[in-house]
Amino acid sequence: GEHVGRTGLPNVARSQCCYVASMPGIGRLAVLAIDCPDHRALAAFYSALTGLPVGDDDGDDDWIELVNNGPTLAFQRVDDYVAPTWPGSTLPQQAHVDVHVLDLEVAEGAVLALGATKAEHQPGTTFRVYLDPVGHPFCLVLDHAKC
Repeated sequence: GEHVGRTGLPNVARSQCCYVASMPGIGRLAVLAIDCPDHRALAAFYSALTGLPVGDDDGDDDWIELVNNGPTLAFQRVDDYVAPTWPGSTLPQQAHVDVHVLDLEVAEGAVLALGATKAEHQPGTTFRVYLDPVGHPFCLVLDHAKC
């Protein structure tokens, strides 16, 4: 079945096999923090990408999070930030975000309009690699919703 998410767009309900672990872990994933030179700007980029709103920074000069009822993304300002290299490993990517989409072409246009760039090296056919505005790789993954 479908229900409407925060963005007003329908979300396809996911079966347990896709997104819910059958065994509890030691803890619960809460935040993936991403280093960057301007935490507010990168939060705005990922907010537009995911539809999650940017939270109140409470005057924090170095940290801001997206608002989500589950795991979320946080952005941490780093003074001497250096972008990762990809696909090389001179400066490893350290972490990346996968975003499931229903149409790669439509999603590509949207992320490019937000300021992402398409990576020159594309290693797959069911996903595409992009770089966020400060060089972190992230993937748009075709979501076939076929669990």
